[in-house]
Amino acid sequence: MKKLLLASSFILSTYSFAQFNVKVDIPTYLVDSEVYLYGFNGSKEILYSKAKISNNVALFKLDKQYVGMMRAFFKKSNSSVNMVSENKDVNLKIELDSKNKISNVVFQDPVNQLFSSEVEFQKKQELILPALIQIKDYYRPSESFYKSLETEINALSNKDQTAYENHPFLEYFNKNQKYSNQEKIAELKAEDFINFYSKSGEYLETSSILKPSLINFLNVSKTNVEGNVDKLLEAVNLETPRGQTILSELIEIFNTYGMDKLKDKYLTEANNLKCTINDRLASTIKANKNTEIGAKMPNINFVNAIHTKAKSLYDIKASKKIVVFWSSTCSHCEAELPKLLEKYDNLKSQNIEIVGFSLDNSLEDFKAKANLYPWINDSEGKGWYSSYGDIYNIVATPTYFILGSDNKIISKPNHVADVLDYLKVN
Repeated sequence: MKKLLLASSFILSTYSFAQFNVKVDIPTYLVDSEVYLYGFNGSKEILYSKAKISNNVALFKLDKQYVGMMRAFFKKSNSSVNMVSENKDVNLKIELDSKNKISNVVFQDPVNQLFSSEVEFQKKQELILPALIQIKDYYRPSESFYKSLETEINALSNKDQTAYENHPFLEYFNKNQKYSNQEKIAELKAEDFINFYSKSGEYLETSSILKPSLINFLNVSKTNVEGNVDKLLEAVNLETPRGQTILSELIEIFNTYGMDKLKDKYLTEANNLKCTINDRLASTIKANKNTEIGAKMPNINFVNAIHTKAKSLYDIKASKKIVVFWSSTCSHCEAELPKLLEKYDNLKSQNIEIVGFSLDNSLEDFKAKANLYPWINDSEGKGWYSSYGDIYNIVATPTYFILGSDNKIISKPNHVADVLDYLKVN
């Protein structure tokens, strides 16, 4: 029994140590910043760790295995850095410009050094190679500059694939970039995408390729979107986690681009599944149920509210409420919110209240803009990492809801003009 207890304690102790660490050397400006590390599940970013900062080092300890793309977000500078994890330690140093935005990233681990050089290589291929090919036509083959150009063109045209032999994720990422690159889709057919999704290896969901490639798949399928989506979902099998993640992504894409007929069809298909639903699809189903006409909008507890002493959305008593999700950096919000301001006195006289929720990263920016408007406003100060996106299905700003006195959704206008028209405000 004693040996068993010792063995058990050893197993438990091993789990108390991190699978791997991400270490970031940071400038003094960021030592009081909140810093978060996210992984990917399709286009959804999953919070893996919050950094502990000491002596100009932000350290993340990850206790779960993870292979794929990751993103470190520095809240104070509203900047982020993309990196690759192969379930091994990652080391990098960041530098800021005069506006305290990230201006340079120096990776010190082999995987991300290789990834960084690949990104630079791709930029040169896309931006410099076409120009070099054109310039070469102005020189004769006998000239030395022609030969130099030819050498550089050959170097940029032929990538050394052997560098990825010991890096399976990077090999996967580079091999399949064509599916997410909009400029490459002319070479692909819908069947190529379907084959890619159904036969792709384990890295698809963590590669950050999934959503952009699905958008490209829909563009390639534009003459028969519904038919090709049906073929895709049959091929990936909706009873599997991958099939459900792809279905979730498609529903969200249709929602973002206002393709309501297709969104409703595949959301119904998701709701009718009899198998176990994975977390990703379950969150999509729930977010849509939260915001359908007739649903009682989930309550929002205020955290940084102005122009009110109320503690939550439900505490605001009015015959109707206009709920608007916005951002101080959103150009459409800049154009639309002043039109609400023009009608605010009229709305108040009818016991209609406006409640805004900002997806700003900076609470200072939020308050500076929100104070221009007399209605209730709140923000978590987390940008698109706010809880609003998942709970209220927010994919763009501004997004409007009109609630009745019982907090049930009675309308989902697309624009401020639709809000005012629905409420019959002249």
